[in-house]
Amino acid sequence: MKKVFIDYASTTPVDKEVLEEMLPYFDKNYGNASSIHYYGRNAFDANEVAREQVGSLLNASPDEIIFTSGGTESDNLGIKGVAFNNKKKRGTKGYHIITSEVEHPAVLETCKHLEKLGFNLKYLPVDKYGLINPSDLEDAISENTFLVTIMFGNNEIGTIEPIKEIGKLTKKHDILFHTDAVQAIGKIPIDVNKLNIDLLSISSHKIYGPKGVGALYVREGVKLQTIAHGGGQEKGLRSSTHNTPGIVGLGKACELGKKRMSKDVSHLTKLREMLIKEIQKIEQCYLNGHPEKRLANNAHFCFVAIEGESLNLMLDDRGIAASTGSACSSQKLQASHVLLAIGLDPEEAHGSIRLTLGRMSTKDDVEYVVNVLPEVVQKLRKMSPLWNR
Repeated sequence: MKKVFIDYASTTPVDKEVLEEMLPYFDKNYGNASSIHYYGRNAFDANEVAREQVGSLLNASPDEIIFTSGGTESDNLGIKGVAFNNKKKRGTKGYHIITSEVEHPAVLETCKHLEKLGFNLKYLPVDKYGLINPSDLEDAISENTFLVTIMFGNNEIGTIEPIKEIGKLTKKHDILFHTDAVQAIGKIPIDVNKLNIDLLSISSHKIYGPKGVGALYVREGVKLQTIAHGGGQEKGLRSSTHNTPGIVGLGKACELGKKRMSKDVSHLTKLREMLIKEIQKIEQCYLNGHPEKRLANNAHFCFVAIEGESLNLMLDDRGIAASTGSACSSQKLQASHVLLAIGLDPEEAHGSIRLTLGRMSTKDDVEYVVNVLPEVVQKLRKMSPLWNR
């Protein structure tokens, strides 16, 4: 049976060039980057090369890159770090944060935690495509607003938010702007200076690097309060022995991502459009997310009168690895907050599936999926009381 992985938004395989770059730092160049001897200096230098590679992808200075364990930690450090520092500096003023209803749980749960600590949160609504309205953002800004955190590209439906307009507004009002760019990095050219981004989160395993490592871009001059105390690594913001093999892998993945971006995006867009065109031929099937302002690898569909988990399991039986939504919350039974926010009712939300392509995806993979899917949908609908009714 053919095997097709079409869940690249959840994770990606480590690129062979990335793996080759990492291997020596497991058994030969294994020093602790905080040590002053030869082995330590070797590891330190490797980390600094990776810092330059990550910064280059974002048009940022290497000194503005803080290594973390991944996108979740980067979101937590960026949002909490700014919030706690602002609280210390401004006291009871400056307690207002603006985000959106469709953020990744790493952002939403962080914001909910800050609410419990007394911060005021504004959750912006989105339209049927998942886009926030910049005028809603401007209307929500108050004299106490100190941070806006809006994701770059949605991890479920693939919609790309109006980041440039958001950056203009936050700069105009002298407010910090954080964006979770975990899904967008490597698929969209990102210049943090042109876009007026102050903090940006990325994760290695979404761009063909290893799991367990990521980075937070912090614009020079932006002050954060640490959320993890210890040995003082990463300018005192992220204490922990450096994961040098992982950091080296992240750096190489960023270097390759920058070099291959144009080719990757062209490849992914062609396959995505083929997916969308063929799958939309299925009766009572609808595309979720913006038809044009969407990530190059994302195709997200709602199938009327079908339960998404059942669809996912039947596809898995036929060798197709897909997803019903965010991999970080895929074991939760409640309807996706993203799909509810764009106006789907719970039944429709539960009947949705996410198909995401990657660098290794082929035309044959897509053809296999679009041949298998109609048969699976038809089989499930025959058993569905909603469809028969």
